[in-house]
Amino acid sequence: MNAQAILDEIKPLGSESYKRVILKHGVAEPCYGVKIGDLQKIVKRVKKDYQLALDLYETGIYDAMYLAGLIADDAKMTKKNLKDWLAKAYCRPLCGWTVAWVAAGSPHGWELSLSWIDSKKELTKVAGWATLGSIVSVVADEQLDLAELEKLMERVESSIHEQPDAVRYQMNAFVISVGSYVVSLTEMAIKVGKSIGPVTADLGDNDCKTPYAPEYIEKVRQRGSIGKKRKTAKC
Repeated sequence: MNAQAILDEIKPLGSESYKRVILKHGVAEPCYGVKIGDLQKIVKRVKKDYQLALDLYETGIYDAMYLAGLIADDAKMTKKNLKDWLAKAYCRPLCGWTVAWVAAGSPHGWELSLSWIDSKKELTKVAGWATLGSIVSVVADEQLDLAELEKLMERVESSIHEQPDAVRYQMNAFVISVGSYVVSLTEMAIKVGKSIGPVTADLGDNDCKTPYAPEYIEKVRQRGSIGKKRKTAKC
């Protein structure tokens, strides 16, 4: 199956109502408005396909780009692939989800994310913090650089309120991820969350809300889910 066959399959699945929703999240034309549930049906059939993912992303059609991230063979993604995807990721969903998820599953996610958070570009920073949050959700604690994560948490604490809205949102999400998935840093995450206080972020005309990190982490603790890693960051 090639990219054109996939486009021919998903285009009729587009929903104008869903399209209106995602356009409010920064997505732009060309976009079909295909619901994620419909894309997941294709994922079940295709599973992983490195080249097909690259071809779909290259189309520039949002639905195809999102699907590309779901079927990407993360382990095969090169630094060049990931940098190219980020360069073409024009909105927060693509940077914060698609690129971040694939980068987190690749051998290069940690290195790239640390460089991305130093960028002057807002969406690149979003991708960096989102990748870090995804990494801690899937990588075993013993394989994480805990000392570096502590430094990153301190960086969030000291600089989050100086950042643009989308970056603030993603930095707050990073604190939540660390607190929820890294057992030894849960208390630090709660402390940092209390220190920075409630975070506000204007993400456009949509229903996105920025959760208060300590409350969110406590809910995870109450469910008995602290430290329970995900099989994949993708959804």
